[in-house]
Amino acid sequence: MHREHHHSSRKMIFLTLSMMISVILLPLFCSGSAAAAAKGGAVYVIPVDQEIEQGLGSFMERGFAEAAESQAGLILLDINTPGGRVDTAEKLGRLIKNSPIPTVAYIRGEAASAGSYIALSANKIVMKPGSIVGAAALVDGKGKAITDAKTIAWWKSSMAAAESGGRNPDIAKGMVDPQMNVAIPELNFKKEQGQIISLTSEEALKLGYADHIASSEQEAIQWMGYSTDDVLHVEQTAAEKAAEILTHPIVQTLLLFIGIAGVVIEVLVPGFGVPGILGMLGFGLYFLGNYIAGFAGSETWLLFIIGLALLILEMFIPSFGILGMLGSVSLVTGVVRAAYDMQHAFISLGIAFVAAVAVVTIIAIVFKDRGIWNRFILRDSLTADQGFSSVVNREGLLGQRGVSLTPLRPAGTVLIADERVDVVTNGEFIATETPIIVSKVEGGRIVVKADTSV
Repeated sequence: MHREHHHSSRKMIFLTLSMMISVILLPLFCSGSAAAAAKGGAVYVIPVDQEIEQGLGSFMERGFAEAAESQAGLILLDINTPGGRVDTAEKLGRLIKNSPIPTVAYIRGEAASAGSYIALSANKIVMKPGSIVGAAALVDGKGKAITDAKTIAWWKSSMAAAESGGRNPDIAKGMVDPQMNVAIPELNFKKEQGQIISLTSEEALKLGYADHIASSEQEAIQWMGYSTDDVLHVEQTAAEKAAEILTHPIVQTLLLFIGIAGVVIEVLVPGFGVPGILGMLGFGLYFLGNYIAGFAGSETWLLFIIGLALLILEMFIPSFGILGMLGSVSLVTGVVRAAYDMQHAFISLGIAFVAAVAVVTIIAIVFKDRGIWNRFILRDSLTADQGFSSVVNREGLLGQRGVSLTPLRPAGTVLIADERVDVVTNGEFIATETPIIVSKVEGGRIVVKADTSV
């Protein structure tokens, strides 16, 4: 009896402890479930694996818009880029920061230059072993370092503003400014002048410039607390890939050159057809690329077509240059407004125009006999063999006799067969009413002498 009572007491104590533990742990389980629910939703993976330029910017904007529309839970930026245009990177940085969807930058290769700015704009940074971030010094289109103090200061402030989560802003500035000294005691390193900070994955993790190291994209997603079962990879469409190529500054300059040279050659040296087709194709691809990328509207096409039409009309309708001037303004406005950056558009247009002028000049010289200017030049000659003469043929007067009506000193007027004729002598003076004889006829020049036979 005593043993049964003791056994029942132990059973009651066990049940009581179990209930107490359940009550204590229940809120934790509930909060865990709530956290899991908060991290629901699909994961959108947007690749940043090329040079940062206008085409990539439009592609990423589309990716963020699709993620927001489908109420995604996470956006992962798969970064492996050498950098690119800082103005595009700054625009994309704002896009990332203003996104209502959590973002994580997964650096699987390098996030250099403008790529590091994009990575620092994300909520979290996860790096693959062996990857690097940094080296964000500014260079121009020729690869030369930009030394303008104001430009460097602007990019330094942008990089420092991009860092978050308690990261050391001096390190971000040291990624930009080679003249800046930065002490990094965590790595037992001091950046001297002339150096640019570039961090490996392990170094970035120590300095807080990486939040985690993951060997794969799936591992990064799981570390963020999301499932890998619902992962959508945003890919560029064929049109976006084409726009990426067509909006490259070098390609745009080449297209403008082909457009200008082709159209002008076709107008000045008509008959080939090929230059005109190539010219219109060049202009068409220029506007098409910018239109797909979202930079050009239909008004740019209209301005260009009007400008081209006015320039052609100027060649056939005298307008004292008014049509030509209006056409030039309209054409240039259409080309510039279609581009992402007006400054680069003017540079591309200027280079293309100079190159086109050189080529058109060469073509005009080589094919000068086929040029349109031949329509405005009288090239037919009226020869004597064809029965044309610039003067009346007076050969019939040779040997004819007459009388001088005026003194010949040596020029004057004579009367020959009841016709007044202007004549000259060989230098001698002949008085009025003197008999004369025609001794020579040279075109319209009639030479006489005194007739001594009378």
